[in-house]
Amino acid sequence: MIRPVLTEVGIFLIPFAAYALFVLATRANVLHPSSWPLRIVVRLALVAFLLVIASLLFLAHFSGAPPGSTYTPARIENGVLIPGTDK
Repeated sequence: MIRPVLTEVGIFLIPFAAYALFVLATRANVLHPSSWPLRIVVRLALVAFLLVIASLLFLAHFSGAPPGSTYTPARIENGVLIPGTDK
């Protein structure tokens, strides 16, 4: 469960990291508050939310088993673990 959450957090942080690299390339003072005006931060947050929503929709649409498939859960037979399958 932690991997999908960290993936979405990472996707959310992409616009902020890109802007930080832009500020670093054009100015010397990345951490100064004047480099991060509220207007820019709001736009970055909006883009970040749109990226997260797009990634969630992409994952919901293109991942998982095909519709109508049957899942057989993992089981132990004669002391041997047999992994689950999608059919």
